[in-house]
Amino acid sequence: MRKKIVAGNWKCNTTLAEGVALAKQVSNLVAERGAKDVVVVLGTPFTHLASVASAIEAENVFVAAQNCAAEPKGAFTGEVSVSMIQSTGAAYVILGHSERREYYHETSEILNKKVALALAQGLIPIYCCGEALAIREAGTENAFVKTQLEETIFNLSADDFKKIVIAYEPIWAIGTGRTASSQQAQDMLAFIRQLIATKFDQTIANDCSILYGGSCSPANAKELFGQPDIDGGLIGGASLKAEDFLSIINAY
Repeated sequence: MRKKIVAGNWKCNTTLAEGVALAKQVSNLVAERGAKDVVVVLGTPFTHLASVASAIEAENVFVAAQNCAAEPKGAFTGEVSVSMIQSTGAAYVILGHSERREYYHETSEILNKKVALALAQGLIPIYCCGEALAIREAGTENAFVKTQLEETIFNLSADDFKKIVIAYEPIWAIGTGRTASSQQAQDMLAFIRQLIATKFDQTIANDCSILYGGSCSPANAKELFGQPDIDGGLIGGASLKAEDFLSIINAY
């Protein structure tokens, strides 16, 4: 049975002290009132990882890095390797986010390296995919997302693919306040699940957790999470407010 996952992506927000305080608040709220069958992930800045991992007490709350280096180690000033991330106590790493692709020109070749390194180090990749508004308006979003998957995680063995979490994020809905309708989100996630079944098999497809991201909020989370193929969310702005984030977690 696939996991229900609600992951927060803090992006470039919070100081270390603010981040630790937020993590403690989320952890305490989840322990007190959170859904015990939901895996909660906090995607913090690199500077926060070890401190946040130490601050978390709820057993179903984990830490994620928002990126990793495409090389295992070496003379790559400013980069953070997967072994460094793993050593902090983090369990997940977010890869392929549209902001990384757009602002830092991450290609499928780079992402293939990152995914392989993360898996080899025992980290769970939350692999992002999704289309821009022009692609959605042209009606070619399915073909675009299919290519994103075929060029990257569909190159994995079946055993490695089973360790992946997928997050579909329509770029036109990230931080814009414009959310894909629950039916639009469901249609895309069902399409992705069918692609997985075709590439691997139906059992692997059924067991793969696929998340929706893009202006998910306490107001729309219940409707989104009620769709049969949506297994949770990758949450941006709402994850920076503990009570809002808990409301989304408890939308199940």
